[in-house]
Amino acid sequence: MMIAKLKGLLDSTGLDWAIIDVGGVGYLVSASSRTLRRLGGTGEAVSVLTEMWVSEDKMQLFAFADVAERDWFRLLTTVQGVGARVALAVLSVLSPEQIAQALMAQDKTALTQADGVGPKLATRMISELKDKVPALALAPTLAGTAPGKTDAAAVPATNGAVADAVSALVNLGYKRLEAFAAVTACAARLGPEAGVSELIRAGLKELSA
Repeated sequence: MMIAKLKGLLDSTGLDWAIIDVGGVGYLVSASSRTLRRLGGTGEAVSVLTEMWVSEDKMQLFAFADVAERDWFRLLTTVQGVGARVALAVLSVLSPEQIAQALMAQDKTALTQADGVGPKLATRMISELKDKVPALALAPTLAGTAPGKTDAAAVPATNGAVADAVSALVNLGYKRLEAFAAVTACAARLGPEAGVSELIRAGLKELSA
């Protein structure tokens, strides 16, 4: 039997765990700090999605505040060297949208904010996961608009002009993640014919807004 969801009362929390009382039974779950912050106070009603790992010597439950975080946990742990602890550390410092951005922008610095993620592991994560990031999932974050108002799928991260414009902004001192977000949003607005110079100017205007 696999436990996929828990609904009960928050009994207590720690640095990376919580106990959820479900009908008098306390379930110990591991969770990211992002999920723990969303649980509320002791005694409050909570509902979390869970991932259950069973091995020969123990059973572990991991809790997530939403589907996106759970799905990213599953995807992150497919990378060699990324276990549950590291995946939760990544989810503690980056939202699902920020993880997607970091992978598409090949931003190792963003990923290495997480405990246990060094440059080599960040490079492996980017190599193995960047092609698995659904392009449309980036649209709300990159454009700063509601889903559907920006066609991010029409502006692939591998577009030469986009990549060159991002590199130029990084050389000017901007962080790769914010440069990627700004240039991609501008490219979506200006269309596929936009050149490097035009994207740099638009990106600078976007960043200074």
